[in-house]
Amino acid sequence: MNPNIIKAAIGGGVATGVALVAAPLIVGAMGFTAAGISAGSIAAKMMSAAAIANGGGVAAGSIVAVLQSIGAAGLSFVAKVGLASVCGPVGALIGLKIP
Repeated sequence: MNPNIIKAAIGGGVATGVALVAAPLIVGAMGFTAAGISAGSIAAKMMSAAAIANGGGVAAGSIVAVLQSIGAAGLSFVAKVGLASVCGPVGALIGLKIP
């Protein structure tokens, strides 16, 4: 089998796996959790800034609202497909560059 195909497959698989696992972990570490936004976290600061900018509330569809949704429920199927569609080919290209 062609070694370039193997390198590309491994690179694509690793990049996709890392992205699908790391994204929710990073969102949670920022303070967006299933129980709500953690006090004193980056998420709390973002929510405060968004609320001040919007006159007291966080707008639906804002970055804070989307990140809280990911923290509470995880990534949607569409988000997972999007991440895999981007990270897979990028990982394959990186894999091809490895000697």
